[in-house]
Amino acid sequence: MDDAMKLRIVIMPAVLLAALTYNQSATAAASCESLASLMLPHTRITRAQLVPAGAFAATPAGVLAPGAPSFRPYNMLPAFCRVTATLAPSSDSDIKIEVWMPAAHWNGKYLGIGNGGWAGTISIQALAGALGRGYAVAATDTGHTSRDGSFAFNHPEKLIDFSYRAVHEMTVQAKALVNAYYGKAPGASYWDGCSTGGRQGLKEAQRYPADYDGIIAGTPTNYMTHMLAQSLWVAHATLKDSASYIPEEKYALIHKAVLDACDSLDGVKDGVIDDPTRCHFDTKTIQCGADDAPACLTAAQVEATRKIYGSVKNPRTGVEIFPGLEPGSELGWAGLAGGPNPMSIATDYFKYVVFKNLAWDFRMFDFDKDVALADTMDNGADNATDPNLKAFFTRGGKLLIYHGWNDPLVAPRNSINYYTSVANALGGAANVNDSMRLFMVPGMGHCVGGDGPSNFDKLTVIEQWVEHKKAPDQIVASHITNGAVDRTRPLCPYPLVAVYSGTGSTNDAANFACKAR
Repeated sequence: MDDAMKLRIVIMPAVLLAALTYNQSATAAASCESLASLMLPHTRITRAQLVPAGAFAATPAGVLAPGAPSFRPYNMLPAFCRVTATLAPSSDSDIKIEVWMPAAHWNGKYLGIGNGGWAGTISIQALAGALGRGYAVAATDTGHTSRDGSFAFNHPEKLIDFSYRAVHEMTVQAKALVNAYYGKAPGASYWDGCSTGGRQGLKEAQRYPADYDGIIAGTPTNYMTHMLAQSLWVAHATLKDSASYIPEEKYALIHKAVLDACDSLDGVKDGVIDDPTRCHFDTKTIQCGADDAPACLTAAQVEATRKIYGSVKNPRTGVEIFPGLEPGSELGWAGLAGGPNPMSIATDYFKYVVFKNLAWDFRMFDFDKDVALADTMDNGADNATDPNLKAFFTRGGKLLIYHGWNDPLVAPRNSINYYTSVANALGGAANVNDSMRLFMVPGMGHCVGGDGPSNFDKLTVIEQWVEHKKAPDQIVASHITNGAVDRTRPLCPYPLVAVYSGTGSTNDAANFACKAR
């Protein structure tokens, strides 16, 4: 590509976007197909196709991102303009995006969809779910198709794409496509992501505060280097020495003992610990008297559980590196403690990114110098811990964070730590209450599911907050068994908790109020 062409690509979009106006009436089909010739910076549009109502067929790679809205069956989808593109902001970038825009009845808004794990796929289900609500919606594979961290090995630009650049570039180009297709920009822009998607949302607020008006950041893996160190901490506790290994068959035993000790602390015995920070159960109470047995823990297993619940600390300074898992999370421990190897995202990160050594063994990990090395090498790329959200809040941005107390993969107190850091940086919780709220979800696992009510309409909550200035004082969540709602409960903005009134069904949210405990 010659210099003249490069210059043309840079300066032409503004002219084209002003000239190419589209509507969503009878000319929608031609308008969609015309987007194939739209010139955008470092963007190659590979498809611009009007998909008739009910005609979309899902691809095998269309996995659902954690916590994202889903839509099935696909034959219920309305007609939409489907645009796919490849973005190359660097010489080693290969970022795939999909942008879906309703051919009619657009709600006037744009939604960006987050990823899970190492990304590497575009969530077709999440795109369909948002389209079904009238959104123009976009998702990206973040620049690679690998399901592990091998893509980052000796490819620093691809790592940058995964860390933050792909999401920002997707957002910019998707909004340009929306503007071209409808002839106007979105009236409001939202982000919805959990786990990796939660980290992506926080990175957007920190680094690109003008990209989104409202951000839903569920279970954010925002302190990535320290979170992955905590994964290795659990692996050291349970997998490094076979005597400390806890068979999965014993998880239910531990969980029952925890509930027996702490379930009723909130005044309601319902199989859910409302506030695990008040639960001080010690697994030594179920330690075997002598030989190992299915209904008890060995001394080594007891010590392993204490390390799982306990925070990771620097062995030299004693400073906390990352919080531990909470009482109530036991049924999901297989993710970090089930073996035979640690959670792969942790080993991949240190093998491919930090040490660049394919033979690296997790047993060699040093919780002092190796954590410091990871922090230095990351230099704020994957870590999204910057507490200064003033620019995002000043322009009216709203941040909704949620995290399940029973999360067995990402320690819940990490979200509390980040929320507190932002509040402290900006003058206290009262100063950020109109812009940021954290909801800790009792009984919820990693992004979805669990023993407690964990189904709630996040998009409606953030829409009401951004568009109508109705900050969420509570969010009613439901628990579903066999397709039917069997319990509702209010989720409360941290540090408030749902307190039972003392009368009426404990399965009805109307009988609870958010209060300080």
